[in-house]
Amino acid sequence: MNLLFMDENDYQRKITVMNYNQPDDSDAKAFQLICGTDFVLLAEEMRTKYGQDETEDLQFLPGIVVVPHTSKEIGAILSHCNARKIAVTARGAGTGLSGGALPIHGGVIISMEKFNTIIEIDERNLQATVEPGVINEIFQDAVREKGLFYPPDPASKGSCFLGGNIAHSSGGPKAVKYGTTRDYVLNLEVVLPTGEIVWTGANVLKYSTGYNLTHLMIGSEGTLGIITKIVFRLLPFPQHNLVMLVPFNSAEKACEAVSAVFRAGVTPSGMEFMERDAIDWVREFNTDITVEVPDEVQAHLLIEVDGNDMNVLYKDAEKIAEVVAGFDAGEVLFADTAAQKEMLWKMRRKVAEAVKSNSVYKEEDTVVPRAELPELLIGVKEIGKRYGFKSVCYGHAGDGNLHVNIIKGNLGDTFWNEELPKGIAEIFALCVRLGGTISGEHGIGLVQQPYLHIAIDQKRIELMQGIKSLFDPNMILNPGKIFYA
Repeated sequence: MNLLFMDENDYQRKITVMNYNQPDDSDAKAFQLICGTDFVLLAEEMRTKYGQDETEDLQFLPGIVVVPHTSKEIGAILSHCNARKIAVTARGAGTGLSGGALPIHGGVIISMEKFNTIIEIDERNLQATVEPGVINEIFQDAVREKGLFYPPDPASKGSCFLGGNIAHSSGGPKAVKYGTTRDYVLNLEVVLPTGEIVWTGANVLKYSTGYNLTHLMIGSEGTLGIITKIVFRLLPFPQHNLVMLVPFNSAEKACEAVSAVFRAGVTPSGMEFMERDAIDWVREFNTDITVEVPDEVQAHLLIEVDGNDMNVLYKDAEKIAEVVAGFDAGEVLFADTAAQKEMLWKMRRKVAEAVKSNSVYKEEDTVVPRAELPELLIGVKEIGKRYGFKSVCYGHAGDGNLHVNIIKGNLGDTFWNEELPKGIAEIFALCVRLGGTISGEHGIGLVQQPYLHIAIDQKRIELMQGIKSLFDPNMILNPGKIFYA
């Protein structure tokens, strides 16, 4: 397999080839007429704030930031920018890890922060209609008050927007049992790059009426249109759960146990892997996490089962304990109280923040069939040893989704920019050999696109480019993301 990738200089050349006009005073006045003067941000301090997300330490300065309130306002902005050939990037909460919302061509950022209304929770049909700027956890809490359940729960659920979740088809711990964002979207209102407003489907559970444009929009990373309304399907809320923390003296054994649990007939509602360094850094970063970790423990699985019958859950937990015992697991910690459960889940959700507090890092969102997870972990560590970089691994073990955090630490800039990408390419090639791919939930965005060809052949890339051209003939919407066009 060809592991060549485009280096930073090549990428900069690609950027310069794509000629976009930068917004000027006349554009700012046009946007002020559309949205109001207070919602067109021109000060450099504000533009700098909107020019970064959680991707490494990357920063790009937009020419103008616009904060619209309605679909019609977005339509007018896009129509104007399409006619003027100004690049436009839609931005949610800025929690992305692939650079999908970075305005690499300057141009205009459309911030979706004012689209923050839960329009309707339809209890009769177990559906909800919301705007894309609603925070994931706020939505979860609102439907839970009515006895309903929206399962997708990314680690950033307390701050990420639902629109961004759709842009990347985000998952989270509960995806192992309940699926990703894609599995809950019924219909979308979308503003096209030309300014036209369309609905992509219907508010029904079954849809076989032409091409499924709803699913095409999900995971398109803001390159085909800007989502302004979402219709989700919901589930009844499970009444009970059990949470257990399982220690292992071998990280590979922990990974081997994952597939065995499923083969034993148990489907957890969460199954998370954390290697030793991840746990140690979280405990240093959050002193209120009081889990004791013996010296010999090298990894943990955090496992949850949920449902409405406690007897069934106890049997599932007993079966899990039996299975993991065959992989040299230590004493299983069962969370006795809601506070203990919350602490264990906090330990998992705070890993990324803890890593970031220690060093600049690159987070690779690898995913393989779950039974191949041990080989992936072994391979990542072997590649790191050969190239001389340290990685901290954790992730959604039940999905085979391993987050590989490569730590910069004392590594020099030359190695970081020139040699490390070769190691990352090897990691991705390993994923593909194991039947996986290069992103499970973070998307391709900006930082993974040099590696896209490792997972997707040229014909598939050309088909994607053709779809992009059809939706966006002038290539104004989030250009330079996913692929170089």
